[in-house]
Amino acid sequence: MASTPQAPVYLTTQKSLAHRLILSTLTGRAVHFKQIRPSSLTHTGLAPHEISFLRLLEAVTNGSQFVISVTGTELLYKPGLITGSAPGSGASAGVIKHELPAECTRGISYFLVPLCLLAPFSKAPINVLFTGPGVITSATPSGDLSADSVRTAILPLYAQFGITDNIELRILRRSNVSTGGKGGAGEVQLVFGHQVRLPKTVHIMNPGRVKKIRGVAYCTGVSASNNARMIEEARGVLNPMTADTYIFSDVSSAPYPKSRDKSNTNQNRKTGVGFGLSLVAESSTGSLYSADLASPPAGGVPPEDIGRQCAYQLLESISFGGAVSLAAAPTVLTLMAMGSEDVGRLQLGKDVLSSEPIIGLARDLKAFGASGWGVREPITGLDGDVVVSVVGRGVGNVGRKIA
Repeated sequence: MASTPQAPVYLTTQKSLAHRLILSTLTGRAVHFKQIRPSSLTHTGLAPHEISFLRLLEAVTNGSQFVISVTGTELLYKPGLITGSAPGSGASAGVIKHELPAECTRGISYFLVPLCLLAPFSKAPINVLFTGPGVITSATPSGDLSADSVRTAILPLYAQFGITDNIELRILRRSNVSTGGKGGAGEVQLVFGHQVRLPKTVHIMNPGRVKKIRGVAYCTGVSASNNARMIEEARGVLNPMTADTYIFSDVSSAPYPKSRDKSNTNQNRKTGVGFGLSLVAESSTGSLYSADLASPPAGGVPPEDIGRQCAYQLLESISFGGAVSLAAAPTVLTLMAMGSEDVGRLQLGKDVLSSEPIIGLARDLKAFGASGWGVREPITGLDGDVVVSVVGRGVGNVGRKIA
């Protein structure tokens, strides 16, 4: 007797659209979004970066179906199998080239973080090259992480779940947010070649004490002195906290996006000009806390202010407590919920647990069939921390053969 397909999960608004689509793909449940910017007069329905994410999801899966209403305010998604990059031959073997449109206003982390959640459950390795006029590698005013923070503060967390091999994020061309908050013609490649049947059950209970701070100061199309000024100001704040502080300086030229109108050469001008700073603090137990800040598209902010504010943001992230920062908590909690059917534990700061993204994530996981979380005070009695118990759903990688 054929099984009756499950009814789709009904959700409203475009909030956390990318992460909800990932949960739908991992659990195999269809999802129906309604009221996607219904009252906007200029940008009704799905935005360009959301359409681009749907195309990316279609490229790494097989059998996925999308039904978008005429106005773009409704979306029905039926997930398929996660296949990864298609095999090929030559220099571009197995590489998916994904081009972001010029109207994209979100940073590259908007695409990288969800894609990394899919990669361990893929049938084949995932190798995606992000290119086009809409790629922004820096932090954005909308709160997206820079590509540097994804590489240094998000990807290392997968080692906790036994996912360590052949994972690399390459920043081939840097770019900042251009005028109007749109893309800057960067280029980033993600290689994720470690697929598992099930992520390991983790017990991350000891935040430890911060022992070192690392960072990357980057500037694109501007003077290299901006990096030195950011680093000096940030070190002035951080050196009294820990002596082991090292911030790397990366200077690159601004990209020239090619105009499709060959007769108008004035359009071929520099884009993605700016500077920024990414900081990561590591504790004695391997806990990571990150901070990100970049110059605004309108300019007018000196690099000293960027360096000082980013250092203060890092100290604030550390002060929240817990073994995982707010930026990385959704990734860790999602992997715990998708892991083997056992109880994993994670120590979080109360401010992190009570934040809007984490509360929304708990509701979304419940909507897609995951168990509710258990919350209690830690045995050690650390003020401001709680222990979150997560029961894994046992989402296996159906494409991977058992070794």
